[in-house]
Amino acid sequence: MAVTKEQITRINELAHKQKSEVGLTDDERAEQQVLRQMYLDAVKESFKAELDNIELVDDEGAKS
Repeated sequence: MAVTKEQITRINELAHKQKSEVGLTDDERAEQQVLRQMYLDAVKESFKAELDNIELVDDEGAKS
């Protein structure tokens, strides 16, 4: 599951608002948690796919 540019933009907007004097509403806090979890899941999925494509090769060039 890929995270869209719009979702990343929204994550950043919420992070900036959280750091401001205004802060986040309860609904925005819940939205932020959902978006963050989606982002983390996408990163984990991408990292796992990258690891699955790694081939180990010994000094003689043999794949294991």
